[in-house]
Parts: sequence; C-alpha cells; structure tokens
Amino acid sequence: MSHSILRIIEIIAVLGATSSAAYYVLCLLAAATFLRERRTAAERENSAFQPPISILKPIKGLDPEMYSSLRSHCLQDYPEFEIIFGVSDAGDPSVSIVQQLQREFPDRVIHLVICPKILGSNVKVSNLAQMAAQAKYEYLIVNDGDIRVERDYLRRVIRPLAEEKVGLVTCLYRGVAAPTLGSKLEALGIGTDFCPGVLAAWKLERGINFALGSTQAFRRADLEKIGGFETIVEYLADDYELGNRIHRLGKTVHLSDVVVETHLPPYDLRGYFAHQLRWARGVRDSRPGGYFGLIVTFGLLWSLLVVLASGGAAWSWIILAATILLRAAVASMVGKSILGDPQLDSVSWLLPLRDLLAFAIWIASFAGHTVTWRGDRFRLEKGKLIRI
Repeated sequence: MSHSILRIIEIIAVLGATSSAAYYVLCLLAAATFLRERRTAAERENSAFQPPISILKPIKGLDPEMYSSLRSHCLQDYPEFEIIFGVSDAGDPSVSIVQQLQREFPDRVIHLVICPKILGSNVKVSNLAQMAAQAKYEYLIVNDGDIRVERDYLRRVIRPLAEEKVGLVTCLYRGVAAPTLGSKLEALGIGTDFCPGVLAAWKLERGINFALGSTQAFRRADLEKIGGFETIVEYLADDYELGNRIHRLGKTVHLSDVVVETHLPPYDLRGYFAHQLRWARGVRDSRPGGYFGLIVTFGLLWSLLVVLASGGAAWSWIILAATILLRAAVASMVGKSILGDPQLDSVSWLLPLRDLLAFAIWIASFAGHTVTWRGDRFRLEKGKLIRI
C-alpha cells in the first residue's frame, strides 16, 4: 500500500515539475517578446502626442526614500503637467515633504489636497476620488507614493494613449531592498516571480486585463464611464479593479516598456509574511482561477518532491537540475535584462528560500479571509474590504 501511495506522489510530482518547466519556458518566451517589442516601441508610438497630464499621488505616512521618489516626478521633461498629492489628515508627516517640494519647485504646479471624507474601506481610493475632482486635465496618471521614475517617464507612459483603443497604460517595476532579510526576499519576489507572472499572462492572453499600482495612465472620460473611483472604493486590489473595468469597456490595457522603481521598507520576516499574505489574498479574491493556477509555478518544490518520492533516482536529479536552470534563467532574463535590477546578483542565493516561502504563503492564503493593512484589520469578501 505504501509503495502505491509513493508511486502516486511520484507521478503527481513529475506532472507538477513538468508543468513548472512549461511555465518557466512561457516566461522566457514572454520576456523575449517583451524585449523585442520594447526595442521597437519608440518607432511605433506617436512621440508628438504630449497632452497635459494630472498626476494623482495619494500618500500616507513616510515611505523609504520618499522625498527623492516624489521629487523625481517634479523633474519630468514634459511640457505641461500638474501633481496633486492627497492625504486624509492635515497632520500627516508626508505633508511636510509636499511643502518642501513646493518650495524647491515654485515653477511646478504642485497641489496638496486634504481629503476629509471617508467614502469607503479603501482610504487611498477614497482620497483619489476627492483628488480627481480637483484635477485640471483629461489625462490622469495614478501611481503609489513610493514610486520613483526617470525624467522621460511621462513622455513614454502617455504615448500609447494616442490610440483610442488603448484605455489604460501600466508598468512593471523593480524593488530596491533595505538591508533586512524580509526586504531582500520581497525585492527578489518582485523581480523573479511577480513580474515574470505578469509577462506570462501578457503573452498567454495576448495582453493583460488588469493594472499595477506602479502606474495607471488613463483618460478621465473612461474613468467616468466605469463610474469613477467611487465604484472601487471598497476593494483591496484597486489597481486590478481599475484596469479590469476599463478593459471591460472594450479598451486594451497596454503594458508599457517603462520600468519604475520602489524602495521597500525594512521588513523583518514577520512583516514580509504579513505583506505577502495580504497581497496573496487580494489576488486570490480578484483572480481566483489564475491564483489557483500558481500551483504550477512552484517548480523547486515539485522537483524536490520528485527526488524524495523516487528515492533519489538518477533521473530525478536531472529533473531537479533542469528546474533550477530554468528558474535561474527566468530570474536573470526578467530581473536583469528587463527590470535592470542591480541587486539581483547579490541576493539571488536567497531564491530557493523565497520560492519555498512563497508556497507556504500560497497555502496560508486559503486558510482565512482577513488581512492587515497599515495597522487596520479587514475581512475580505469577494475582493471587498470589510473593516473588523
């Protein structure tokens, strides 16, 4: 009986490892396609399209390297734009940073909007609804408060919207880790797991139907067609909801060739696990089918299980070695060639640990419906936040 059970486990593990290998190959093909299209993006897009833009940046508290990240938006090589910062509390410590930017860049149009109303459980989106009412222009860009950009960011991100069929533009991003282990694991996951997954979805589905919080560029008219920010103010994954709802208007979501940067907090292991669990449960509720399909991405776990179930047979070690090589190839091609992550070489030795922890988090995500976000606890119900 035990031999039969072991044999079944071995067959399942081989199927899992084979599926993971196919997934890694898909990631490599997607990355190669993305690199090829990035090289020709400037030729295809309309460089003369430079409409006025309102940048909406909801902020709260102090993020790592926050001043330099916000400052990068003031340095844009772009003819006409405004930056609108929004906070819920006039006493928030981020207010002093905005005031410092206003003093440093008196020629830039920089507004600070105090958003007193709480329109729903997602306070960031509640603020965005109030900030959008103050925005002057038709073209809007929303990105998180910890995002740092290059000087040509606005010019390159807005270009795809010259085509009417494009409803929203979003960007990949790389994480800059603090010295802590949790922060390094977070950055490694962004560059070698999350972004490859986005590219795989982009390749497999011939586009994406969601947005990333790193950048969301869209028209005010399309925002109004989906009912404004108010319609997503109860959702945890607001970036996903915004992109998906604009996509359902019959518009495409364009994955830009631009890569932005975020400086990560100094997570300890507990903080890392809590952040990942919140993200995992948010994705689980937003894309349940795709989230369950992540089981094929745990190649290291499957190949190790093959070795154990086969009693260390020679062929099982070949499967393990092939899995490790494919996993390393994906990490290098996406993390280095696409994202330009300068820290990847120094933290790549953590990749096996990160992948095994990712599986543990994936399992844990099915064990409950609560998340912790900025010190508050919520229950998730079909993607919506219910304050506990």
